Amino acid sequence: MNLRFQSILYFILLFLMKNASFSQVNIGMTAMPQSNTSDKLAMQYYELKEFDKANLYFEELFNKNPFYWFPYYFKSLVAVKDYSKAEKITKKELKQNKYDVFLYVYLGKISNLLNDAKKEKENYEKAIKELTPVQPYIQNLANAFMEEGLFDYAIQTYNKGKKANPDYPYFYERAEVFKAKGDLSAMINEYLDALEFRETEIQTVQTNLQNSLGYDDEAGGIKNPLLRQELQKRIQRDPDKIVLSEFLIFILKQQNDFEGAFVQSRALDKRLKEEGQRIYDLAKICSSNKNWDMAKRCYDYLIAKGSENLFYDSAIIEGLQVDYLSVTQKPQPAVDELLQLEQKLTKANERYKQGYNNTQILKNLANLKAYYLHKSDEAITLLLNYIQQAGIESTQKADYKLLLADIYLIKGEIWEASLLYSQVEKDYKYETIGQEAKFRNAKLSYYAGDFAWAKTQADVLKGATSKLIANDALDLSLIITDAIGVDTNDIPLKLFSSADLMTLQHRYSDAIARMDSINLLFSTHTLGDDIYFKKAQIYFNLGKFAEAEEMYKNIIEYYPNELYGDDAQFKLAELYEKNIQNKEKAKQACEDLLTKYPGSIFTVEARKRFRVLRGDQLNN
Repeated sequence: MNLRFQSILYFILLFLMKNASFSQVNIGMTAMPQSNTSDKLAMQYYELKEFDKANLYFEELFNKNPFYWFPYYFKSLVAVKDYSKAEKITKKELKQNKYDVFLYVYLGKISNLLNDAKKEKENYEKAIKELTPVQPYIQNLANAFMEEGLFDYAIQTYNKGKKANPDYPYFYERAEVFKAKGDLSAMINEYLDALEFRETEIQTVQTNLQNSLGYDDEAGGIKNPLLRQELQKRIQRDPDKIVLSEFLIFILKQQNDFEGAFVQSRALDKRLKEEGQRIYDLAKICSSNKNWDMAKRCYDYLIAKGSENLFYDSAIIEGLQVDYLSVTQKPQPAVDELLQLEQKLTKANERYKQGYNNTQILKNLANLKAYYLHKSDEAITLLLNYIQQAGIESTQKADYKLLLADIYLIKGEIWEASLLYSQVEKDYKYETIGQEAKFRNAKLSYYAGDFAWAKTQADVLKGATSKLIANDALDLSLIITDAIGVDTNDIPLKLFSSADLMTLQHRYSDAIARMDSINLLFSTHTLGDDIYFKKAQIYFNLGKFAEAEEMYKNIIEYYPNELYGDDAQFKLAELYEKNIQNKEKAKQACEDLLTKYPGSIFTVEARKRFRVLRGDQLNN
């Protein structure tokens, strides 16, 4: 049972033993008596801080309904330094409501204002001594102490409640007191005590710690180093407390300390003789964060458990996906790395070729051969053999046809590529994969220099159900319209589209040279922002981030209102954050996008990234 839920039961208990006395610390929640002129005037003067005038009405109102008007009257009397009358009405209330010992805190406050430290202390200690240790009374007294900043007395109050009822030890309430006091170490330990007291509290503890430790930046929120230190102390003291190790793993993941998370997860997996579920989950997280090395270590650990292990095949297949991404996403992967990867994928393809889980292996192998090893013929043969097999699900076959068509395209066999695109488009005319095939066919026409036909097809696809396809189609149509316009000279665009195809073929040097020739031959062309944007993509792929930065900045400076203005601004922010790793520049770039391009499709993401970079804690 959640500790919070238990507190509700205590409230029920209170109602069962209820007498005429009511708590007045929470008096503000009580409905105000039916309003009359005295009520209105009293509250009006009170809010205007004209307390002398307010007290003229409060006295009468208090005598009629002390339950409601006591807090207002007391504060108003204190404000005008009428301590004698404030003490008198407090003692009157206490006499009539002996269980409401929080009223001693009011008396202590008066003693404090009169500089009577001894009497002040006596009142506070008497409040705790006479406290009936039932949850609502405990909470009211603790709240009264908290309101006056008397944190140690609030802790003593909760301690009495804890002693009287060990089943509800007030960990969360004590944690809130320590938070208000600024004692983060004590606060953290209260939450950890709650976790050890009842292991099912782990989600509640995690949530409270995240909310209590400030912004979730490099050293805030659940990433606060103090939390990790206190937790590690407990694990050293009691290594068999599994929930502590699980909580530490959670924290390490949040801190992106995947190596630490792996060490702890592996230790638990071995100690509990598990199948590897927590290691498999960690591998997924590492992959999503592009931490390829740690993801591979996780998968290798699972593979080492042997073929009888539940995650054995998944670890091999997903581990190969990590290998593929880690190699191909490098700016310029080494040939020997590519060949080693080809060998691994070929071996796995043979092993799993009859299984349903071979899909990604085959696609990666074909892509590797065609785009990185210049073995397009081998990639085509591989895909044709697969497509021609019996029993392949139709949409899966269509997906492979698109890949095969792409490879025909980069090989220069335009007719074969167009034929396959058209087949998929015809078979899946009203589905996303059919629209994708139609767009790729339009792009093929664009590469081939048939701009009128490419634009016609792109215009049709502006209404595609897939937002991504619709946006790509719109971009293609705008590039063609902008480049040709009223000018019938389409040679600059033919040079640019051929350079675009070279980029697809990973012929980066040729593509840059072709685009540079446009500037030399046609001084009045309108492809300036397109050329800069395409060059930025090439430089990024080559790992030349400074050059990519320059290209994006050129667009922002010289073509801010053209097609790629907001794209360049957003890409520049990403470049600063993820590659150049300059948080301040990234934050400024996000802010510039929000101010200069308020209607951009990137504004939502830019606002989110800006808040993260600023250190805000996000809920999602």
